[in-house]
Amino acid sequence: MMTEKPLSEQEIIRRQKLQELENLGINPYPPESFLVNVTAKDIKQNYERDKLNYKDVSIAGRIMSVRDMGKAAFAVIQDATEKIQIYIKRDEICPDENKKLYDIVWKKLIDIGDIIGIKGYVFTTKTGEITIHVLDLNLLAKSLHPLPVVKVDESGKAHDAVTDPEFRYRQRYVDLIINPPVKDIFIKRSKIIQSIREFFNNKGYLEVETPILQAIPGGAAARPFVTHHNALDTSLYLRIANELYLKRLIVGGFDGVYEFAKNFRNEGMDRTHNPEFTGLEIYVAYKDYVWMMEFTETMIEKVVADLYDTSLLEVGNNKIDFKAPFKRISITDAIKEKTGLDIAHATETELKSLCKKHGIETEETMGKGKLIDEIFSILCEKDLIQPTFVIDYPIESSPLTKKHRNKAGFVERFELYINGQEIANAYTELNDPIDQYQRFEEQATLKQKGDDEAMYMDYDFIRALAYGMPPTAGLGVGIDRLTMLLTNQHSIQEVILFPQMRPEKILETEKENIP
Repeated sequence: MMTEKPLSEQEIIRRQKLQELENLGINPYPPESFLVNVTAKDIKQNYERDKLNYKDVSIAGRIMSVRDMGKAAFAVIQDATEKIQIYIKRDEICPDENKKLYDIVWKKLIDIGDIIGIKGYVFTTKTGEITIHVLDLNLLAKSLHPLPVVKVDESGKAHDAVTDPEFRYRQRYVDLIINPPVKDIFIKRSKIIQSIREFFNNKGYLEVETPILQAIPGGAAARPFVTHHNALDTSLYLRIANELYLKRLIVGGFDGVYEFAKNFRNEGMDRTHNPEFTGLEIYVAYKDYVWMMEFTETMIEKVVADLYDTSLLEVGNNKIDFKAPFKRISITDAIKEKTGLDIAHATETELKSLCKKHGIETEETMGKGKLIDEIFSILCEKDLIQPTFVIDYPIESSPLTKKHRNKAGFVERFELYINGQEIANAYTELNDPIDQYQRFEEQATLKQKGDDEAMYMDYDFIRALAYGMPPTAGLGVGIDRLTMLLTNQHSIQEVILFPQMRPEKILETEKENIP
């Protein structure tokens, strides 16, 4: 039987301090705004060369450490940009005879984790540390949960750092406070998106929004989440991709459209998969996959340069050069190099035999396309370290792609692999409505055989194509995986602020302990 989880000793003490502050007439959560005119980063970067501008600073942040010296104290506060040392002297923040603010409030009732606003001037200590001399101090928010203690030595190395993923991902707000490098990952993620958006906008392409709730989950081979709309009394699906809606817009007359889309797939979770993820898709009329390869490598090179002002990055143990052009290899040649089998002429039986030989698990529902995908992903992907376009996929695995102009049984498609991982997927888009209808029917057959990731028939999309869609190139990029790559992270959970987790169980009897 589950029992009540009592407050810790520290939590009890902090609630008592909260009450004492209120008894002294101090609102621990004041409603007034606090004017900030500088950041810690600004002070640290610019004070030495422009001291006159830092004689009257107003800054707010969270207390991270305190060194009490009796009638004075040093502390470290952390704002959104950086940590900085502050110096507090009792006689200066309490110039009159009443020293209550310092002796009771600062020394006894203020804790590490509290958020304060201070006013004062900047100086350099005898040890050379840039510090704010506090003349006025305001409590802005009382922290009722103690922060995990992370000690940082003189060299900046952290000791007793909080590394437990369960804690870090579930309480990301604490992770961001106590592990500053984590914040940098998400700043870089934002810059990646900004760089891509700037690249597209400069070329005149239009950013759009398409439905998240869809009557038919199209645009990818994936298992969807299902929900019910009460007013319409119908089942709806969280989108697995936005492809078919964006191509409807190309039919409607736009030359180029793109969207940063939240997609949802009801599948497994591992270091490269999260049920909710961010996908970028762009479609450009009158282009093909050859043009899209050049477009993509130029875009990736720009993003890396915007982030790091170089094209050469260390990712794990590998040095990767993002300078265009990227290598190109057909999926046929990639598999033939590893196995000796020419998949262009292989039967389904031969593909299954190859899987068995290499210990690759298969299912009866797998057709040629899925078998080839498995063979490639298990045997080839891991060796594609430098940016590589894998091109010309079998038709069975690409139901939305135009048939290859020169290779029977193949389509005009590429996937971009970097550091052994798929980063992007692109096609010369299928714009023949009759061919598209037949491909959807083939997918329906796979679904009847038990493939719950096979695509649904989308009659409205067929109708849109029947009005005429110009030749079009489309590209999809996994923003989470691209961020993993460019921030040197090995888990997708590290680049998603709030990754999906099993719901936390909180007892009814515990709820009274939650502020």
